[in-house]
This record gives sequence, structure tokens and C-alpha cells, in this order.
Amino acid sequence: MERCELEKSESRSSLEGKNIMLSRKSLILLLVAAVVLAAEFAHAQSPAESTGFPPLDQWKNAVLAGDATVLKAFYSTDPPAQIDVHETTVNADADITFWLGLKAQSMKLEIVRLKQKPGGESVIFKAEIQAADGTTTNVTDAQGWKQQGDQWRIVGAERTDAPHLAQPSDMKKNLYPSDADARTEIKEAEEKAAAEGKRVLLVFGANWCYDCHVLDLAFHRPDFAPAMDGYVVVHIDLGDDGKKNNDIAQEYQTPLDKGIPALAVLDGDGKLVVSQKNGEFEDARSMTPEALLEFLNKWKPVAH
Repeated sequence: MERCELEKSESRSSLEGKNIMLSRKSLILLLVAAVVLAAEFAHAQSPAESTGFPPLDQWKNAVLAGDATVLKAFYSTDPPAQIDVHETTVNADADITFWLGLKAQSMKLEIVRLKQKPGGESVIFKAEIQAADGTTTNVTDAQGWKQQGDQWRIVGAERTDAPHLAQPSDMKKNLYPSDADARTEIKEAEEKAAAEGKRVLLVFGANWCYDCHVLDLAFHRPDFAPAMDGYVVVHIDLGDDGKKNNDIAQEYQTPLDKGIPALAVLDGDGKLVVSQKNGEFEDARSMTPEALLEFLNKWKPVAH
């Protein structure tokens, strides 16, 4: 009888010990779970990476929240905001409908340029939007912001939906050196073209021109190499005010009032072969590779 009671006592002690061990394990598991949840909550609550321009951050948050009322407050009504989309001008409501129609679950903004202007800000960004269904949409947007009273508003934008050509991540490349002598470079290019059986491709533009950087990226595509091999390229700087070397543009019958970049093709002897008249490459960011290649292949020298 005493032995039986002793065994029962030992059994109870063993169970109590196991229970204590299980309790400790459960407590540890609960603590680990709590730490993981806390970390996830902290990550979810941490502020999104700033673009460097708070109004743009707020605009982005309104897009992600799907809040049309808040989003509309970011667009100027006096004067009405004008949004250019693939050479078509739409109003703010159409732009809002586009952004909300993406049903963005996340939006990664990559700032290409953020430049302060008198009374406003100019921002160019690339956006990668992930929708709830897993689809990804890429957009390039150039927005002009102006402070109206105590509120920053979009007064104009140029939006490129699903661009076909690569869009630059920055505009730091010095395509148009300010100290370059354009006439000397054209002469040297003509001599080189004559010696190699090529033509000279004049590209009128400026470092501040986003589409000029898009065009340059396209020129360096591997599939463009056969076409580009027929040209000696010369970048003609138009300066900060767009007026530098205008006499050269006039000489080669290349009007600049339709926008830049603007192109002209010369023979090795300096004779003008063709020049753009209607700003055909002004919206290079929206062009297809096929359209650009068509021009380059059409005017490159004929192989003998």
C-alpha cells in the first residue's frame, strides 16, 4: 500500500515536471510568436521610403488607398491641370481614373529628376505598380507641381503608360557637353563619315531633356547596332534656354519649336539628306523600337 502511494506520488511529480516543461516551451513559443508579430507590425507601420517631395508621397498614398476624393485635391482646378498621354491631352479626372484603375497594392517610385523651379517643383519618376491580381504595370510620369496657397497641386503632367523603350533611371549622363564646339564636331564627323562610307546623324537636344536620354539609350540597344553602324552621331547642345546653336539647327532646316530631340542626317560631304520638321522624336519616351528603327534604316547609307 505504501509502495503504491509512493508510485502515485512519483507519477504525479513526473506529470507535474512534464507540465512545467510544456508550460515553459509554450511560453517560449508564445514569446517567439510575439516577437515575430511585433516585427511584422513594426514593418507594416514603418513609413514608406520618401521620394524627397512630401506632396508626391501624399499623392502616392492616396493612389494606394484608392481615395478619389483625396487624390482629386492634388490636381489644380485654376488653371485646370492638363495631362498629356501619348500626344493626347486629358483632364485630371481621366488621370485619376487611370491611377485608381490600376488597383495598386504597392507602388515603387524611382525618382529620375526632382528639380525646383520658381514657385514650383518638376519631378520625373518611374513607377512600378503591383496589383492585387499579381500583374505589374510600368509607368513613366513627369509632373509639374505648383504651390497654390498652402496646398501643392499638379498643374500639368506627361504620362507614358507601359513604355516600349527603356526609360533612364537618372539624367546624369553628359550627352551634351556645354564646352563642345558643335561646328568643329560636325566637321570631324563629316570627315569620319566620308572615310568610312557612313552618314552623320545630328541630334539636337540638351541634358535637361528626358526624351533625349531615352533616345540615347535606344541608340545603344544591341538590336540597333546594325542600323547605328551606318552613322557618326553628333549631339548638338541647345543649352539651358534651348537657344544655343539655334543657327546650326536653322542651317540644317531643323525646326526646334516642335520639341526636342530633333534629328538631321548629312552625307559625308556635309549635304543635308533629311531633317525632321514636326518633332517626330519629341515624345521619344512613348515611341516603339520599330518606329525608331524605321527612320534609322531608311536614311542610313546604302551598302555597295
